[in-house]
Amino acid sequence: MSTWITVARYHLIQRLNFLVLPWAILAFAFIICLAIFGSLHASGIGTHGNHYYAGGIATIFVVWFIAGIQTTSRSLSFALALGATRRAYYLGSITLGVTLAAVYGLGLAGLQAVERTTGGWGLRMHFFRVPYLLDGPWYLTWCTSLVGLALLYCWGIWFGLVYRRWNLAGLLAFIATQIAAFTAGALAVTWTGGWHSLDRFFTAISAAGLTGFLAALAAALIVGGLSTARRLTV
Repeated sequence: MSTWITVARYHLIQRLNFLVLPWAILAFAFIICLAIFGSLHASGIGTHGNHYYAGGIATIFVVWFIAGIQTTSRSLSFALALGATRRAYYLGSITLGVTLAAVYGLGLAGLQAVERTTGGWGLRMHFFRVPYLLDGPWYLTWCTSLVGLALLYCWGIWFGLVYRRWNLAGLLAFIATQIAAFTAGALAVTWTGGWHSLDRFFTAISAAGLTGFLAALAAALIVGGLSTARRLTV
């Protein structure tokens, strides 16, 4: 465990990537959305009691996915040269990503609470609320944000590991395999006429159930990434 913490601290040398960029880009997206919805509200377009969902919160999830990729693409070789094992490096990286995901999820839940209190920042704009996914009590928003950020971070790490092990050809094959799997699943549902059943299933389960499903998927990604890291050649 101490080695994992050392690896996590090693990553925090690049504070810009892990502590600054996610929130800076999110703040930039928020300001842009605020300016757009503010101009619409001033022109009278947004004065009819409707609520508008901006969707800009997705930026922090995308940035965290990219941070996961950079975790293995930039720092791995030097960490191994310093004596870290592949397993310790991987698990330390996961520890950092999940810990910061918990902190960032709490921050998003707090900002969502402010958004609710201010009536959508006075413009009925929902930046930190997403229908069905991030639209419940603060603790559920926190859990869902935590799981979503951790999922994308672990997925990004796996992308980086695949690239380090099999270079560009392996990465392209990895991406193609995932696209093929998603396509095959979509075709199977289409051929069996199961889209309505699938829609009813996701409508029926609660947001907490979906969070649990995403948590299980994140755990599977962690196991898959570990199996790749153990056989990594640098």
